[in-house]
Amino acid sequence: MDIIQDGEIGGVQFKEKLPQANSMSHEIVAMSNSIGGMILLGINDKTGEIAGLSPEQIEYADRKIAEYADNLKPVVYVSTEVVRITEADTVKRILAVHVPEGINKPYKTAQGEIYIKQGSNKRLMTDNSEILRRFQQSGNLSADEMEVYDTSIDDVDEQCFSDYFVREFKEAFQAKGLSYEEALRAKRVLKNERVVLAGLLFFGKHPQNTKPAFTIKAVSFFDNDLAATMYRTKPEDFKGTIPMLFKQGMDFFRSHLRHAQKGQDFNSVGILEISEVALIELLQNALVHRDYFKNSPIRLFLFDDRLEIISPGKLPNGLSVEDIKYGNPAIRNNQIAMFGSHTLPYSGLGSGLKRAIKEQPDIEFINDVEGQQFIVKIPREQI
Repeated sequence: MDIIQDGEIGGVQFKEKLPQANSMSHEIVAMSNSIGGMILLGINDKTGEIAGLSPEQIEYADRKIAEYADNLKPVVYVSTEVVRITEADTVKRILAVHVPEGINKPYKTAQGEIYIKQGSNKRLMTDNSEILRRFQQSGNLSADEMEVYDTSIDDVDEQCFSDYFVREFKEAFQAKGLSYEEALRAKRVLKNERVVLAGLLFFGKHPQNTKPAFTIKAVSFFDNDLAATMYRTKPEDFKGTIPMLFKQGMDFFRSHLRHAQKGQDFNSVGILEISEVALIELLQNALVHRDYFKNSPIRLFLFDDRLEIISPGKLPNGLSVEDIKYGNPAIRNNQIAMFGSHTLPYSGLGSGLKRAIKEQPDIEFINDVEGQQFIVKIPREQI
């Protein structure tokens, strides 16, 4: 009764009787592609009045709904239950259809249409990047393992890859009896004559020629307002491979954050006002775990009162901020993580953020689901 009185919301839909097959299929698909929900048959969707269904109507609807769900791609496993409601000494029966959130998104109708919930309504999904992100959420697709259009073996820096191979295997690929091309294929850098994204971002000659959005943008502001137009230094745009981006990002921190003397020799540079260990962990975490389906840069914003590191993409696979604080990893980019384990100070064991928090306890993590970004804020002592 509480659900009915609250009316139709994102996870609840009313139907006075069993809708047409297409309409019901669209609703089940939309809920499966979102966070799941409940469809109540026997409720007027305009007034919320409890109309109820006869036993024969319930039996028919239950059978047809199972057929509709079986025809979806992939199949959605719904469950149903009959709820009896007594009003003025009259018992009315409602058929509650429970639709779980899908673990194999995106779900499609028999016609191949993909719907998602938009508040209490549903909408047809047509944007390719949005569809790819749904595949990514289900673990069926990784951006870093996809081939990059209009690339070839000529886009790989042979010396850079050769150095990496020695670093991982302690000997050159020739010593293993591999040609250069065979070694690239063995490490899944080259696939179907094209370079995969992870390979381009670690061993590409000029990664941003093909993927211009995968950069780091760094700005040091006067004051504490993102809308400020006065910069301490000109905004910087870092380019290159992921190891090069990491180095440039750390150089930005070291040159723009204050250094303090804390017992060091008078002539020493001093210690950064924010833990360098924490900065290393946070920056490489942004580079390795960001969402590469989003064509956006990582942003480093330095204000008078705080530092912000903003990564494209919310936390993957239903992770929460509490999960990552306690070292529960969910690797979005497996190939990038593997390459990073041999080129960055990166363990890949889920311990990086725990180490950052230990070194810098005042870090704030924000999983911005609406804005599809992950934000790290570290306060600075104002002078």
